[in-house]
Amino acid sequence: MNDNDDELTTFCDSAASLVEGCRLPVRMQGGDDWPLAEIISIKEIRGQRGYYVHYVDFNKRLDEWVGESWLDTRKVQFPRRDGVATGGTTTPKKTHIGSGGGVMPNFISVIAGEPRQLVSRPASPTLGNDSSSLVNGGAVLAAALQKKINRKRKAPSIDNNEEPKQNSKTFQSEPVPSVETEGSETTASGTATPTTRPRQSGSMVAHGHDDLVTRMKNIEMIELGRNRIRPWYFAPYPQEMVNLPCIYICEFCLKYRKSKKCLERHLIKCKLKHPPGNEIYRKGSISFFEIDGRKNKCYAQNLCLLAKLFLDHKTLYYDTDPFLFYVMTEFDARGFHIVGYFSKEKESTEDYNVACILTLPPYQRKGYGKLLIEFSYELSKFEGKTGSPEKPLSDLGLLSYRSYWAQTILDILTHIKPVGDNEKPIITINEICELTSIKKEDVISTLQNLNLINYYKGQYIISVNEETLQQHEKAMETRTLRIDPKCLHWTPKDWSKRAKCV
Repeated sequence: MNDNDDELTTFCDSAASLVEGCRLPVRMQGGDDWPLAEIISIKEIRGQRGYYVHYVDFNKRLDEWVGESWLDTRKVQFPRRDGVATGGTTTPKKTHIGSGGGVMPNFISVIAGEPRQLVSRPASPTLGNDSSSLVNGGAVLAAALQKKINRKRKAPSIDNNEEPKQNSKTFQSEPVPSVETEGSETTASGTATPTTRPRQSGSMVAHGHDDLVTRMKNIEMIELGRNRIRPWYFAPYPQEMVNLPCIYICEFCLKYRKSKKCLERHLIKCKLKHPPGNEIYRKGSISFFEIDGRKNKCYAQNLCLLAKLFLDHKTLYYDTDPFLFYVMTEFDARGFHIVGYFSKEKESTEDYNVACILTLPPYQRKGYGKLLIEFSYELSKFEGKTGSPEKPLSDLGLLSYRSYWAQTILDILTHIKPVGDNEKPIITINEICELTSIKKEDVISTLQNLNLINYYKGQYIISVNEETLQQHEKAMETRTLRIDPKCLHWTPKDWSKRAKCV
């Protein structure tokens, strides 16, 4: 050991010298990639060591247990005394690089299994394609796109003397205000990160990532109805549930049990075949139920615990009273099975129409995510308000909202017709907001992200080319799941007056 500087060591003989906080290349299971990973925890059972690693710059849902044969100890960054990894690398006397095909320790096999074959693990660690799956809600898209917006403003695609292309559809528009956000900053991955400004309700807040306990997945498997799902993140289930090979959850009341037999005994007593609360929407096999977090506190808390397994940015302090929960279900002969949900504050001072939003992994990439988003905006239309998801959005959530905003706004633009003798359709940003209930900042940032706003002859215009229209029409053909406003039976409540009565 070198006592003259902050590094713990400069050489290691083998993987046995590794400590928590070390960074080194690790082979991802199911592939041939060796990304840089940080060792979060080390366990030794029956003489075999297992390493819980987080792949740097990758989403935490890809964190996993690996064996020594998955480690490349030729390039190790040891942590300093203050816990920060050093920038240098070591050259150990002995190299231990596995082919990835070796047998992992028994306890590693139990913990990690074959995660890439499970429905709960996405195929790609990056943002990927336009998935409809959602993980926690909500953020204003403008923060994530601000730098890109500023770059575009420096070099408009249509200058003062250039005519728009002949194959484009143009609209007169109002001057575009600058896009500003409060309380968030943008990370390199495009997701918004929370600031120190607390939520006024204090019920759902972003948790710190420095806590070793919350950095590690603590639940190996859950069984929900006919699906077995491997969780993505930490969730604060009771300690006696943590070390079990599987937690069994009732898909109707969401109570959790230690064993299959315990669940079977519970199902004999449980009379629920759908979420508690009022069914406010039904079309075909899809239904939405509205649950009051104060009247159905036990269900709401269990729902938040379940959701936390797949949401990284939000944690719950069991204060569900200020929230309403809208649970989407799919109906069959056995009952109403939960597909996903979103929550919203009864009173939001910042016009948030979503607090947390999630599509469960077995139902992701099937259009249910956009259906949840569309339903949240349909409620905003009934309220006569514009809304936006609460920050921060997860990477998949941001992707889904971007896709929904783009499709919804393009759908409005493609159906606007000229009025009177005008050659070009006329629409303002405010009119788009009124028609869609999407907040102004989100409309502007979406148009700028799609590069549809241009400056021409002293005014801003929206210009949609033929290629964009064709792509939009093709995307809408595949979007078969839609909300029918005629099937929504719901009356908004004035919660401010109800609070005064109480």
